[in-house]
Amino acid sequence: MKASRSEFLAVRGLRYHVRHWGDADAPKLFMLHGWMDVSASFQFVVDCLQKDWHVIAPDWRGFGLTERAHADTYWFADYIGDLDAILDHYAPGEAIRLVGHSMGANVSTSYAGVRPDRIARLVNLEGVGMAASRSEQAPRRIEKWLDELRAPPTMRSYASQAEVAARLQKTNPRLTDARAAFLSGHWAGETSPGNWEILGDPAHKGISPHLYRLDEVLACWARITAPTLYIEATETDMGRWMGAKDSARLEIDRRIATIPNVTTRMVENAGHMLHHDQPEVLARMIEDFLG
Repeated sequence: MKASRSEFLAVRGLRYHVRHWGDADAPKLFMLHGWMDVSASFQFVVDCLQKDWHVIAPDWRGFGLTERAHADTYWFADYIGDLDAILDHYAPGEAIRLVGHSMGANVSTSYAGVRPDRIARLVNLEGVGMAASRSEQAPRRIEKWLDELRAPPTMRSYASQAEVAARLQKTNPRLTDARAAFLSGHWAGETSPGNWEILGDPAHKGISPHLYRLDEVLACWARITAPTLYIEATETDMGRWMGAKDSARLEIDRRIATIPNVTTRMVENAGHMLHHDQPEVLARMIEDFLG
């Protein structure tokens, strides 16, 4: 495995953990992980990159080794604000190459439309947004949020790192033993002898009182000027909340088509965690696109 190094910096009042691979003088490549994941999740893709890159990957607020938010709720706009601050720190005034997976792809794709001049090339790994909300859903949604403030979500613990690895493989049966063992040491930590806890704030599991306004999201995507590569796995389950398979396919395609200069690719024999399932194929696609 290619060696990584950790750095901690202040980002909007939080102590942020940022993972680096490669020489600091090499071309920069930023990578953003998904929900309930960590920056080390990109290790396998980084190992397969053929060119020399300085890969910069933060742990989002409340994930991995980054400090948790000083609030009961995580607001999506804060991820965009954090990304803006991180780019200003590492690449002030530069148009950067940006790769995001799942939640990280949703953040990066919205950001690319908000600050189009900051992105040179964008790679979106299965970041197609969430189910569109309707205004009439607001009262019950806020009510549920209030209920969760009284009884906050919790995370289960594990008796060993091996149990954590088994949990990862239950979620993704394609994950090899070696990769599960590696990820488990970054995805969770031993807080006391025989007690392993996920390095993620349980508050992430709570509902947001804000509705997901799809029209606002797509308005951001429509402003993207950077060439964009959208990559999807053939065996993904990310569209299950969009309804039947055929209707989900149409909705995903409609959303991605909002991006002006987009190319789509498919990765065979992979699920939603395609960067774990087919890192060699994915690395090749990314580098071919980045030129």
